Amino acid sequence: MQTVQMESRLGTLGQSQEAFGRSCFTDIQHKYLSVWLSLDYLCDIMYIMDIIASFHTGFLQEGILVTDRNQIARNYVFSAKFRWDILSILPTDFLYFRFGIHTPSVRVNRFLHFHRLFEAFDRTETRIPYPNAFRICKLMAYVFVVIHWNSCIYFALSGYVGFGKDAWVYPNISDPEFGRLVRQYLYSFYFSTLILTTVGDIPSPMQEEEYIFMVVDFLIAVLGFATIMGSISSVISNMNSADEAFYPNYDQVKLYLKMYKVNRSLKKKVIAWHQHLQINKKLTNENQILENLPEKLRVEVAVSVHMSTMSKVQIFQNCEKSLLEELVLKLKPQVYSPGEYVCKKGDIGREMYIIKEGKLAVVADDGVTQFAVLGEGNYFGEISILNIKGNTSGNRRTANIKSIGYSDLFCLSKEDLGDALTEYPDAKALLEEKGREILLKMNKLDEALAAELVAKQQELDNKMRRLEVNLDSLQTKLARLLAELESSAVKMWQRIKRLEWEISLWEDETPDRAVEGK
Repeated sequence: MQTVQMESRLGTLGQSQEAFGRSCFTDIQHKYLSVWLSLDYLCDIMYIMDIIASFHTGFLQEGILVTDRNQIARNYVFSAKFRWDILSILPTDFLYFRFGIHTPSVRVNRFLHFHRLFEAFDRTETRIPYPNAFRICKLMAYVFVVIHWNSCIYFALSGYVGFGKDAWVYPNISDPEFGRLVRQYLYSFYFSTLILTTVGDIPSPMQEEEYIFMVVDFLIAVLGFATIMGSISSVISNMNSADEAFYPNYDQVKLYLKMYKVNRSLKKKVIAWHQHLQINKKLTNENQILENLPEKLRVEVAVSVHMSTMSKVQIFQNCEKSLLEELVLKLKPQVYSPGEYVCKKGDIGREMYIIKEGKLAVVADDGVTQFAVLGEGNYFGEISILNIKGNTSGNRRTANIKSIGYSDLFCLSKEDLGDALTEYPDAKALLEEKGREILLKMNKLDEALAAELVAKQQELDNKMRRLEVNLDSLQTKLARLLAELESSAVKMWQRIKRLEWEISLWEDETPDRAVEGK
């Protein structure tokens, strides 16, 4: 159904082109009449099929796809598109009986289907992976259409003025060289291109009609030049904006290095790192790129891209899926240069790493001797981000890890893991248990110290619980005391009011008694 609609929309452009050309270059119409009639009625069939397909094409209502046939038909019939589509297929071909079969202009109403072409362009631009290239192609198609129409008008105007009457119009078609159909079109197209591109080198107009044609063309050329330059500038700007959104701005870094006179070797290293990002399409700011998506959709995208990498980490296997989805959003891509240390022995471990691509070496303190090579899917530093009691190495790194070439790693910080595990206590206990098993295999777990720390933690938890109980009791007593105080205050206020009332009555009775005594 979509294929039929697309062919119909592209057929709109073709019909508008050939109908205009046939009306001006009459030899095309006379020599290939059967071909044009076949194409005309083939396009009519496609237009009708497009209308039928529109009665079965759903539409969005408040973001929900409507598939009910009755609602679809009602929405289409009462839309402006339906009216334009009906007008475009009115059988104006019957006018052939009045004006003759060689009058293709009677089918000009087919051009009213043009809105479908713009709709097809808009949908294609949003769906293809290279929208900027499509915009350039669309712009060139518009330029070609304008030049084609202008060449047709030029040839028709030459026929009206008289072929070969002056140097500006098309030469006399009685000349066999200029009477050929191909020469007629190519000459007209070339002449129109010279005018609309303001290249010059064209004969001066002689007749009033020629002056009007040239003035209008020059105005169109100025407008077209501005439109083309603006469109190309917009495409280039969009491409640069896309690069800036995906990759760090190297110009700022270069200016910083120049300002502080960083040595040449370090500059080369920074330049090579930026080149590696752009050449190999490496992203370091995925979270910023996806931040405008709804949370659920952002989770789905991150899961589809990185869940396979996260599931390879041993300590995260068998964890809840919701926890893994939350951790996936917290992964931060990092790219390391050749010879760069990811971590060194004795450093405080604040994050773990998962190797997405590249190779890293476990090296001695001299930085040359290699003990092991870690490849894609390997991970390290996971123990340092788990507060496992009894870990003899604490949260210090136990090895030197150096990148052999350019390496892509995912980084998960200790703070991000802690925030995620706050809502998953069972998963936290499971991860700590797996970490203890790994430490036991590495002989880096002091069970006595772990038991002592657990006992201290339990004692601390008990004290906290007792404090909470005492605090609840104090709060209850304080609430009762406040209630009693409030009750006493109310009673005192009522007594004061009563005393004031009694005193006012006594003061009123005293003057009356004094008068009676006199």
